[in-house]
Parts: sequence; structure tokens; C-alpha cells
Amino acid sequence: MLSILATQFVILWAVIDPVGSVPIYLSQTSHMSAKQKRRVAVKAVAIAFAILLFFLIVGQILLEAMQIPLPAFQAAGGLVLLLFSLTMIFGEGKPGQEAKMLSEDVDKAEIAATAVYPLAVPSIASPGAMMAVVMLTDNNRYAIAEQAVTAGVMFVVLVATLVLLLGANVIHKVIGNVGASIISRVMGLILASVAVANLLEGIQKFYHLS
Repeated sequence: MLSILATQFVILWAVIDPVGSVPIYLSQTSHMSAKQKRRVAVKAVAIAFAILLFFLIVGQILLEAMQIPLPAFQAAGGLVLLLFSLTMIFGEGKPGQEAKMLSEDVDKAEIAATAVYPLAVPSIASPGAMMAVVMLTDNNRYAIAEQAVTAGVMFVVLVATLVLLLGANVIHKVIGNVGASIISRVMGLILASVAVANLLEGIQKFYHLS
């Protein structure tokens, strides 16, 4: 049982990638106050949990009903992730938007929008994470109790993600806006690589290429 839990934890940690969400969080919230950053972090993790829980419960049923193979879903998710990563690399990046003043100019709609995209989706609840929870809770192989355990492991990983995001504010104070901008672009390149890998893997599985 412990080995199964450890395996699931490692898989979900890899696909959710809590550490990889930190630079994206920093780049998208650098113009916000500390309180607003915390709200974004909490909202993003809560939304990601809801999305992943949805896929855990009905994802397999939904995809099968719509006759969407998992590789096609993975390829589409990789493409979306690639498009976002390009905005991180070539966009001006929020760390450099000094014309946009702090706190007062940031409304609730922007906080909610930032929490949803790109943090909740596709950073935390990535296409890979959605695919992983569907596969780890395959209705043909796992009982309800086993699926509940997987949900618990997923919750633990998301709590760790929240802790890292809340701690990112301290990191930002150390590296400043320039450092955040540099990290954003470097991570954008890495994210693009991950996105292309997901896209190619989805295509490979779809066409059964060796």
C-alpha cells in the first residue's frame, strides 16, 4: 500500500509540478499587493483542485462519451501550453509593466482571471495532470476506495503547491522585478519544451508510432 501511495505521489508531483508553477505565479502577480497575491494563489489551487477532481470522477466517462482518445486530449493540451509559453518568452511580461500601479488598480476580476489562466489551467491542472488522474483512477481497474486514496494524494500535492506559491512572495522580494522577468522568460522556454514534448507524445500515441 505504501509503495502504491509513493508511486502515485511521485507521478502526481511530476505532472502537477508545484515548483514549475512558482515562476509563472511570480510573473503574473508581480504588480499585485501581497494580499492580492495570496488570494490569487488560494483561488488558483482551489480551481485546479476542482478541475482535477472533476476529471478524476467523470473524466474517463466524459472522454469516452465524446469519443476523444486520451492522446488527442494530451496533444491539444500541449498546444495550448505552447501558446502560453510563447507569451512568457516574447511578451513584455508583467514584471516589467511599471506603468501599471500596485494594489488599487487591480480589481477582483483580474485576480480571478489570473487565478484561472494561466495558473489553475494550464500550469497546475495541466493536460498531463488531467490525463494522469484519469489513468490513475481507471474505472476498469480501480475500485471506488482506491480512487478515493488517489484523490487524497492529489490533495496533498496541491497543498504543497499552495505552500510553495505563498512562499514565492519572499522569493520575489529577493530577486526583484528584473529577476522575475528573467526567470519568467527562462521558464517560458522550459515550458515550451514541456509543451512540445506533450504535443509530440500525444501525436505518437495517437498514431501508434514507435
